[in-house]
Amino acid sequence: MQRLLYYFFYILSLIPLRVLYLLSDLVTFLIYHVFQYRRSVVMENLFIAFPEKSTQERKKIAKKFYQNIADSLVETFKMISASDRLIEKMFRFEPAMLEPFLKTDKKIQIHAMHNFNWEVVNLGISKNFKLPFLGVYQPLKNEFFEMLFSKIRSRYGTVLIPATDFKNNFLPYQDKQYIIALVADQNPKRIAHAWWVDFFGRPTAFTQGPEKSARLSNNRIVFGTFFKLKRGVYSFSAEVITDDPASLKPGELTLKYVDYVQRSIRERPDNYLWSHRRWKHAYNEAFASLRLISADR
Repeated sequence: MQRLLYYFFYILSLIPLRVLYLLSDLVTFLIYHVFQYRRSVVMENLFIAFPEKSTQERKKIAKKFYQNIADSLVETFKMISASDRLIEKMFRFEPAMLEPFLKTDKKIQIHAMHNFNWEVVNLGISKNFKLPFLGVYQPLKNEFFEMLFSKIRSRYGTVLIPATDFKNNFLPYQDKQYIIALVADQNPKRIAHAWWVDFFGRPTAFTQGPEKSARLSNNRIVFGTFFKLKRGVYSFSAEVITDDPASLKPGELTLKYVDYVQRSIRERPDNYLWSHRRWKHAYNEAFASLRLISADR
């Protein structure tokens, strides 16, 4: 059964991207208008983030967001058989973008976020950067899609490290120079040990893991964001934050990161993954000792 499914998606991936975008338009219509996939969550999140915008302005952002989801879906399946030339066309970067990853003997830790299209950007980074590229991710529950996405993501050598078994999978690389990417805007699993930061004016839980890892290893810390230039073309930008995270005060790196995420979202609001419940945890006084100052400094 898995082999038949793979053949189906492989054949689907052979369709030219310009034709697949017609399928994407149909999927966008279905998930926005017909099935209304997490539409209430998306609109609530947009209201929290942009209360100053009108309902029509937020709906416009939401429609573009759903288009981005659908485009990312067909683009990801296209990666099954995409040529190197196509991937090069889909991932663009200026030579200066490589600077944060050069001229250092330190290990490099990227704090990224849920932007589009992370699958294309993963391939672009692993294809163009010389250091081993490690990606920490949450394994999919479906065995077939876990296999399929792992195959796509590791095409150019990305080392996939499941967050569920990080220590054992990371051991072979701990004494080598590498680039490791962490999606640092995940909702924390242990809410009692989260940092609470004012994110778009509301106390929001952020995991302490990326900051703890940075302070412990004292890696070069880079904040990264990626975004759509036009349909099927993505870019990545990065900013060196510090080469000495251990010298920062507890919580300071998280505050810098949250500020960076907010700026990125405000610049391109439809580029962020609004369908995940960023504000699902409510703050209460029991977490007062873990609350940080506002990120809007």
